[in-house]
Amino acid sequence: MKRAALFACLFALGTPAFAEAPSATGGPITNQAERDAIAARVRAGAACANCDLFQIDLAYQSIAGRNFSGARIRQADLSIVTADRARFHGANMSLSNFFGARLSGADLTETNLEGATFVGAYLGGARFNGAVLTGANFSGAEMADAAGLTQAQLSTACGDATTTLPQGMTIPTC
Repeated sequence: MKRAALFACLFALGTPAFAEAPSATGGPITNQAERDAIAARVRAGAACANCDLFQIDLAYQSIAGRNFSGARIRQADLSIVTADRARFHGANMSLSNFFGARLSGADLTETNLEGATFVGAYLGGARFNGAVLTGANFSGAEMADAAGLTQAQLSTACGDATTTLPQGMTIPTC
């Protein structure tokens, strides 16, 4: 009986199903202390490609022109952020809040934006080639000058009557 319990405990600790693998979360995973140190550097002006910024609060910050390619920025608060020309290529930004954000010319190619909120965001010139938009809310977003958007991508997201889109494209109502 003791051997069975010991085996069960060792099996549970060694089985990947009990922890999220980096591939499941779309980026590197670090401990909280390291994430806090990285966040402080980012708030001080550093770029952070391929780093773990899970649940970072960058509300009201300017991160314009910085490189966050391949980063894990899930469940982050990027409301009212200025991210003009920022590079997020291949980042996981799922479930992040971009309320009122300005992302002029931002590189969002191959970025996971699943379930993200872009209510009232300005996305003029932002590039969306290959981005995952499933469940993203673009209500009131200005996207008329966005590049690389496909109807298939927009059909998996939602918006409202005030969402502006490239000519000829539509988006389901939220």
